[in-house]
Amino acid sequence: MHTTPRPFEPARIPLLDVLRGFAILGTLAMNIWLFGYPRTGSFGPVAEGLQTLFLNGKFFAMLTLLFGVGLAIQYRAATERGRPWAGRQRRRAFLLLIEGALHGVLLFSWDILMGYALTALVVVYVLGLSERTRSAIMWSVLGLHLTFVGGMTAIMLLFFPIVHVTEPPESTESGRLYLEGSYADQVLYRMANFLDDRTEMITSFPLMVFLFLLGARLYRSGAFGADLVGRTMRARMAVWGLGLGLPLNALAVIWNEHLAFAGRLVFSVVLMLGYLGLVGVLFDRVRRPGPVTAALSSVGRTALSCYILQNILASVLFYGWGVGLAAHAHHAGWMVAAWAVIALILVAGSRWWLSRFSRGPMETLQVKILALGTEGRRASGPSPVKR
Repeated sequence: MHTTPRPFEPARIPLLDVLRGFAILGTLAMNIWLFGYPRTGSFGPVAEGLQTLFLNGKFFAMLTLLFGVGLAIQYRAATERGRPWAGRQRRRAFLLLIEGALHGVLLFSWDILMGYALTALVVVYVLGLSERTRSAIMWSVLGLHLTFVGGMTAIMLLFFPIVHVTEPPESTESGRLYLEGSYADQVLYRMANFLDDRTEMITSFPLMVFLFLLGARLYRSGAFGADLVGRTMRARMAVWGLGLGLPLNALAVIWNEHLAFAGRLVFSVVLMLGYLGLVGVLFDRVRRPGPVTAALSSVGRTALSCYILQNILASVLFYGWGVGLAAHAHHAGWMVAAWAVIALILVAGSRWWLSRFSRGPMETLQVKILALGTEGRRASGPSPVKR
């Protein structure tokens, strides 16, 4: 089922909204550990193992793939209506790049928006190429990514295994800063370490290009449709993704000192496809939208706003200039409780907002800024020639 589109906008696909909501709440479940600095305790190894098995890298990969799906939808809508494509998407990507840089400095060091923006700047051109060329690029960047991860994993296996040394947060500079420092001190620290914090964005760039293009291919193949083709593809993704992804990620838990890199940047992608298929299969079995579907859909429709809001709420909740919960987070239970509270706020807030407005606040701001740019170019264009 598709919703009725607004003028010049593609129709919404309800399943994609649910998947985006699931990915946003999953990202929160992963990132909450970066805010909380839980101490090592009786739940430490178990919590870390579960985190590696079910969370680490999975929702980053899912959001990346769904971003590619969104680009493919916009591309199809633009070509069907004869509207310009690359120029508008370039402007959107540059705007997202600025938003990501501000977000990374003002709120969260490990921001993903800049990576998505840079990837989009490449993929907007690739989507206009032939199917054969797109496939060649997609598999080439995957091969490059697997070669890099394979080489790093071999080095870890042979020479430099990762040794996890758990340190209390107050014993490190960054830990003390986030536990006790002011907001201004944290901003200055993130500015000073801005380039260092972008390292993973660089190393995972080929993976992001692959996932963008994979998302576009799945969309064009009908993987998100409500027909038999879509249901069949989702069922297969669930079976193969979970069947292969769970054992592979279990290996990353068992041999974490050697397979941590491969687990986050390769095995997680396989399990992510299983998650994608599983959510799709469950969605197909829902005859009418219930509270869970409505909650995920509302978060998905305001994904950018919820992503930024969850980092604001987590900062206020955990950091020293706010509530300071990180100083008292002694085991994993604190992380689970914090995730639940923030998730409920996101769900309630997004549903309340969408009952009054058609888009999320950040989504609305993006549209207005892009519209201002378009109007400015039109106003500065050549005057019509009088005949």
